[in-house]
Amino acid sequence: MVPMKKVLHLFFLLLLMIPQITYTAPNSGLRVHFIDVGQGDSMLVETPDNRAILIDGGVPEAGNRLISYLKEQHIEEIDLMIATHPDYDHIGGLIDVLEHFPVRKVLENGEVQLTKTFAKYRFYLFKEQVPVQIAQANDKIMLAENVELHILHAADEHAENRNQSAIAFKLSYDEIDFLFMSDVEAEQEEAIAEKYDVNSEVLKVAHHGSNSSSTLKFLKKVNPEVSIITYSASNDYGHPVERVINNLAKVESQIFSTAGYGNIVVETDGKQYIVIPEMQPIERFLKRIKDKE
Repeated sequence: MVPMKKVLHLFFLLLLMIPQITYTAPNSGLRVHFIDVGQGDSMLVETPDNRAILIDGGVPEAGNRLISYLKEQHIEEIDLMIATHPDYDHIGGLIDVLEHFPVRKVLENGEVQLTKTFAKYRFYLFKEQVPVQIAQANDKIMLAENVELHILHAADEHAENRNQSAIAFKLSYDEIDFLFMSDVEAEQEEAIAEKYDVNSEVLKVAHHGSNSSSTLKFLKKVNPEVSIITYSASNDYGHPVERVINNLAKVESQIFSTAGYGNIVVETDGKQYIVIPEMQPIERFLKRIKDKE
């Protein structure tokens, strides 16, 4: 198979008796973690100068798992927390993060949701006196030298539901781009693609691979070499749907999922990148069986 442009993939052999391969990233690299929080979203970005950006936190029950993961990565404070929208499977775990880590700033879409989870999340922001910035489309935030976060979509007064107002953005480090689509729907994908350059090496697939997003027209414009879907294997929503998987196959994107691979880390020096899954699907499957015993 011919290697894809700019990408180096780390493949583990499926046989469990083969020693695990290790990889050490250069100190100057960018690391993007797609954290397995079950049926929800949570991503951690570590910049070359060791700043930590946390994007969403999964459901409230994922809080302890998220805290443990951040501590394993030696995170001591969150420089920027991004709450893409107030659904509980995105902000739930952020409550525990606010309890256990100093957070310097929060970026959110400004929408209010009348739920206990959202009220508790906002209570901790107030308690810890965390500054809150409301995202605006086309805002650009320099996270570090050569690391830019470009907001492509934020709250929209014409949105019919919370997903349509979720923050979507592009993260760029030199020649490598990551596209984070949160839970936006096909209508927002189309508008974003008409206004901005969405071509990216790595795509965080919208809305856990649901039928509301990821049209073939949009995916052709993104042309992702790697697509990552965040969902739980035991979800009741049918995520990801067959149409989305087929569309990703049509654009020849390699698919990873937190359900199949656990935590997934993408490391890049800005020129090329490597995808490091926590485990292979067969290992994941056997682990689930063992956990049920």
